[in-house]
Amino acid sequence: MADTMQFDLVSPERNLVSVPVREVRLPGTDGDMTAMPGHAATIVTLRPGLVTVVDGAGNATEFAVTGGFAEINGDGVTLLAERGHPRAEMTQEVYNDMMRAARRQQQAVVAKAGTVGDEIVAAATKLLGDMEALGTHIGLDPNQANFPD
Repeated sequence: MADTMQFDLVSPERNLVSVPVREVRLPGTDGDMTAMPGHAATIVTLRPGLVTVVDGAGNATEFAVTGGFAEINGDGVTLLAERGHPRAEMTQEVYNDMMRAARRQQQAVVAKAGTVGDEIVAAATKLLGDMEALGTHIGLDPNQANFPD
């Protein structure tokens, strides 16, 4: 088995990274997981959180994502993020923009509460909570984005 595998992280705005890695830690909607070389093939739905990649030397790099999908196979991980940024680029302004988008999405679903199921409203509310947790985890203030567009 190889010591590393290929990792590619792509968002609609840009290709964020394409590097060989030893492991990838993913914030899955059904729980966090780590993919390593030789991992069984699977597709993971992501929640907002930090993706951590560890290179062959053991150095970790983090990326903030708002959700998306990761395709894992024994040769690598391809992550398609709804929106993603290197941890170093996560300013309060970028985070506020992400929070506004999550809040708009949650409010749109709640406004349709009579026509969509309770589980959809709960999922939208959880998404907003996950975005708040992401900001808190990286030292940003989720309350700064509590203003109208």
